[in-house]
Amino acid sequence: MWNSPAEFFAMGGYALYVWCSFGVCVLVMLIEPINICIRRKAVIQRLQQERLAEQFDQEGRQ
Repeated sequence: MWNSPAEFFAMGGYALYVWCSFGVCVLVMLIEPINICIRRKAVIQRLQQERLAEQFDQEGRQ
């Protein structure tokens, strides 16, 4: 139990470890969805380019 906000934020002497851990966790939780969105767009764009290349190749054979 903490008797004051200062004791809570000090975390019994482990404040640096605890708050850095929370910070890294929050950072990862913010970056991951952004990264997934960027990757998804890149995959969709690559698939569209492959489809167009395949269509072009098929038209060249005819």
